[in-house]
Amino acid sequence: MIEIAVVGAHLTGLPLNHELVAQGGEFRRAAGTRPCYRLFALAGGPPRRPGLLRVAARDGASIAAEVWALPDDGFGRFVASVPAPLCIGTMQLADGSTPKGFLVEPEGLAGAEDITRYGGWRGFLAAIASPTTA
Repeated sequence: MIEIAVVGAHLTGLPLNHELVAQGGEFRRAAGTRPCYRLFALAGGPPRRPGLLRVAARDGASIAAEVWALPDDGFGRFVASVPAPLCIGTMQLADGSTPKGFLVEPEGLAGAEDITRYGGWRGFLAAIASPTTA
């Protein structure tokens, strides 16, 4: 089994989680990244998608993630279906593990909103579902 960390629409209960399950994915644990990432809501969709970008530690934050595990063949099929500007790279998690995971190519940030302040995709979705009024 190969571990893969997800931070957006593939999280449990969200619109693309079925893609992990269809490839034999098993939920392993909730995790946070090391504080060297920024999270962006990418332009386009549906579904809405985030992009995780690694930055210098002084410029980043810990972002909520889930770690799943896929069988070798399911991992290959899953990764082959990831559309640009998303990509699969090595993520650094707060627990010291370094699973493969979703990242975004810098070019994909055109028109994106920095949503790091929400701590994760679920925090962002909750904020836009019930915006505060001034």
